[in-house]
Amino acid sequence: MSADNPIFQIEKQFGQSIWMDNLSRDLIQSGELKELISNRGVCGITSNPSIFEKAIVGNKTYDNDIEAGIRAGHSVEEIYESLVFEDIRNACDIFKPVYDETQGLDGYVSIEVPPTIAHDTDVTIQEARRYFQTLERQNVMIKIPGTDKGLPAVEQAISEGINVNITLLFSVDSYVETAWAYIRGLEKRAAAGEDISQIASVASFFLSRIDSKIDDAIDAKLKVGMDNLDVAAKLEAVKGKVAIANAKVAYQQYKEIFSGDRWQALAVKGAKVQRLLWASTSTKNPAYSDVMYIDELVGPDTVNTLPPQTIEACADHCDPANRLESNIAEAYQLLESLKDPDIDINLERVMAELLSEGIDKFVKPFESLMSSLDGKVKTLAAV
Repeated sequence: MSADNPIFQIEKQFGQSIWMDNLSRDLIQSGELKELISNRGVCGITSNPSIFEKAIVGNKTYDNDIEAGIRAGHSVEEIYESLVFEDIRNACDIFKPVYDETQGLDGYVSIEVPPTIAHDTDVTIQEARRYFQTLERQNVMIKIPGTDKGLPAVEQAISEGINVNITLLFSVDSYVETAWAYIRGLEKRAAAGEDISQIASVASFFLSRIDSKIDDAIDAKLKVGMDNLDVAAKLEAVKGKVAIANAKVAYQQYKEIFSGDRWQALAVKGAKVQRLLWASTSTKNPAYSDVMYIDELVGPDTVNTLPPQTIEACADHCDPANRLESNIAEAYQLLESLKDPDIDINLERVMAELLSEGIDKFVKPFESLMSSLDGKVKTLAAV
């Protein structure tokens, strides 16, 4: 462990946890995951259908287990779950010492319910319950999308003592609804006389996708032949800045919600705050710093989840400082400036489109994975 590694500074000095957005059996079996915990300060992990598609498709590491599933007469869906659940359980076991050392603050491994059920509350509740019970790990988090249909499932899952990672949050309003769903779930559980001190939740707020979408809209406006230099300057001024401003405003809402009387009534019973988690943090535009979604959002009681290449970039050249609460007035002003007729970007519509696209970005790799797995099952069964 290197004390001058910026990731350790972020965690020890500024109270932000660094999790990794990646998981595969190779990572587990090679010992690399343990090394990332020791040498890179990774203290949690998230997965999604896209990650598992990359991990499983074309990887012979899983073939023996697939063949065992074929011999047992399991369906493709059952084989998929057996592969993924084994990886999740093993990752949970590797992170258990972190979970114990931090008294349940960190050491979590997130697994998403099938994205195809994102708009079905009852099925989401059933699957979250089944995943949590089947995995049998204290430090597993079930990922549920922060859709209108997903949030009632979040509330119910929390009330049943299930750790939940609410994913695909883009707008501040959606985040606020998510925080209250968590609080209602805890209140329901506490009213039933159940312990609420062992439940953990994070609200995953997506970043780079916001800037990518808004930057594309701005570039389209600039291409139209913008000969008004003042208007062009206004447009350029918001490029690459909306996601961070949006996250800073969300954090102000977090502070307000988790300091009020309603929350304090739960806190005295041992409830843990639902931390904001910064997701989609790999910078898509090469013109921007590859660690800007880390450096600009370091702050207490938060999580930043990074893909492997961003972890290495941060370990190399992050510049940790408590910036999450700097330039707050400017953040509000920047979001307000989108309404300027010269800029004319409807943030609410952008966020709604991003949520719809986000679900699709998980559904497509999930369906692709199931199709590829079906092909592999047929190939191996014929041998």
